Amino acid sequence: MLKKILVVEDNEDNRRILVYRLRKIGQFDIREAANGQQAVEAVQQDPPDLIFMDLKMPVMDGWEATRRIRQMDVGRAVRIIALTAQAMAGDEQKALSIGCDDYLAKPVVDPDIVRQKLERLIGASAAA
Repeated sequence: MLKKILVVEDNEDNRRILVYRLRKIGQFDIREAANGQQAVEAVQQDPPDLIFMDLKMPVMDGWEATRRIRQMDVGRAVRIIALTAQAMAGDEQKALSIGCDDYLAKPVVDPDIVRQKLERLIGASAAA
């Protein structure tokens, strides 16, 4: 069974780049959401194994979406990697403290880093 990955990113270009990188790394059931509200709804309907969560988005940001997901019974086991382009001092620690399992700066340019995080967090094989 394929691992389910939810890519939550309001910028369509950034979302496409990350989805492209994931498809190059391996075979996954990749879903997409454009804001935190859609992410929360997606987790309620069919929890993924892992979420790439942009932290700064309209409607509901990634900070709030992560908090809400962690409050759900089904959301506690989901692995979440925080994504941010405007990394501020302390953001990584803040993301980890609200329930993210890892942190990744955008743009996501190094597929090896993504591959390592997937293998560590969900045991996803890098074989396509």
